[in-house]
Amino acid sequence: MKVYTKTGDKGTTSLFGGTRVPKDHIRIESYGTVDELNSYIGLVRDQEMNVHYKDILAEIQDRLFTIGAILATPQEKEVLKNGELRLQKLGILDSDVELLENEIDKMEADLPPMTHFVLPGGHTTVSHCHIARCVCRRAERLAVHLNHNEPIAEIAITYLNRLSDYLFVLARKLSFDLKAEEVKWIPRK
Repeated sequence: MKVYTKTGDKGTTSLFGGTRVPKDHIRIESYGTVDELNSYIGLVRDQEMNVHYKDILAEIQDRLFTIGAILATPQEKEVLKNGELRLQKLGILDSDVELLENEIDKMEADLPPMTHFVLPGGHTTVSHCHIARCVCRRAERLAVHLNHNEPIAEIAITYLNRLSDYLFVLARKLSFDLKAEEVKWIPRK
């Protein structure tokens, strides 16, 4: 199978199920941003860190592929003959959101309380994590925008929301573990 198909040379691409749309369609922006997020998480996972974080990040990457598939499927291609939603069966579950929440709680138990916003940075690994967090927030905004036009599985939006929280706390935990300075943002008076 060749990587290039030449079918997108005129600015359109196929969604799951074959529907062709412009490459700047909100659906393409949504799952393209999830793909970008997945790449950044791969970059974070490639850094030196606790193997447990690496394992969680690998699991997150798997879930992001599922979310990408959900976002790439127009609603008319999603419903099976019995009325069930096909992609809901791929595996984004409430327990996936709960895993992120449990991991957040575990990391926060080791961290000093947050009294101010923190400036991204302090260590390359931490900075990569903050970039992933920002891309995650953009993916969430785009998924919400798509949902206003064409309903998608709510769990996808919930997962992206919780994932951005996870990435923020992971950045703080990595700062702590790496003994990097966490710079508080204190507004000028």
